Amino acid sequence: MKDIMGMMGKVKEMQSKMESMQAELEELEAEGMSAGGMVTVTLTGKGAMKGLKIDPSLFKEGEEEILEDLIIAAHNSAKSRAEDITREKTAELTAGLPIPPGMKLPF
Repeated sequence: MKDIMGMMGKVKEMQSKMESMQAELEELEAEGMSAGGMVTVTLTGKGAMKGLKIDPSLFKEGEEEILEDLIIAAHNSAKSRAEDITREKTAELTAGLPIPPGMKLPF
């Protein structure tokens, strides 16, 4: 019975930390670039796009598809960075807890 009470305490503590981490991820910004920094996308830790910067030299008539591809590449780079940061923060939060393999956090 003592072990169950200890586990419940750890669960409540983790829940509190998860709520804090969720708020922190909302404030987090991850930047992704393509074309050597000519296209930059900024995302929140939750994946919402906060910013987009495009070098004016990329605005050329007839090359819209290239620009679209560069925006997608920069977005994917920022998304990957945000996911990496989230994974690192989650690992710090759950260190030492008996979480089943394959279980993804945050939920």
